Amino acid sequence: MRTLGLDTATRATAVALCLDDRALEARDDPERGRRPRHAAALLPLAAALLDQASLGFADLDRVAVGVGPGTFTGLRIGVASARALAKAGGVPLVGVSTLQSLAMNALSFRELPSFELVAAVLDARRSEVFAAAWRRGDLSADPAGLSESALIAPSAFAPDALAERLRPLRTGWLALGEGAIEFREVLERSGAFVPSDGSVLHLVTAANHCLIARHLDPADPDAVNPQYLRLPDAEIARRAAGKQ
Repeated sequence: MRTLGLDTATRATAVALCLDDRALEARDDPERGRRPRHAAALLPLAAALLDQASLGFADLDRVAVGVGPGTFTGLRIGVASARALAKAGGVPLVGVSTLQSLAMNALSFRELPSFELVAAVLDARRSEVFAAAWRRGDLSADPAGLSESALIAPSAFAPDALAERLRPLRTGWLALGEGAIEFREVLERSGAFVPSDGSVLHLVTAANHCLIARHLDPADPDAVNPQYLRLPDAEIARRAAGKQ
């Protein structure tokens, strides 16, 4: 199956082209403090991978897009681009949980300690994280059932609140993602193992999106929507101003 995976939920722009026998990946990772380049990078990265494989958008069997949670603008760019590609090429579209995809990084690196619990943690800004958690064994099962098997469903948390939710579930647990890096001290105090800051385990990879999408049914492109989980910053600020 020829699947194009896209993700713009974080500061990074991640793209993958998964073929039957290999996966090609490309990404744009802005330096810390720099603005994301989703709008400028997403489609050129995708086109470059297709050129590398001597394919066109019409040759795809499926497009998989990360629906978040994540930044409001980033998700809007990624989902809108995926919808446009799917409609233009008549290609089936699948929405994939970015947190679920991130958690699946734990299956790719056998040298990790064998923690039974994996938490995917993204930086949600405003001293919050977007997070979800699964048993590691469930991640290797049918991806289509992971939304039902989550120990903690995708939600926005204060880091301390996430640590309190996870502490009773297991003595030690693995935390992956930029949110785990940002709030390392809080999570480690509750028993988390957080890989080193530079570990690729913390990166959202669109190759995982492709793997998940193979097990999910495509949807009408207009029915694939971002999972924001909370109001955008501008709306929160507007409501706060209205109460003053």
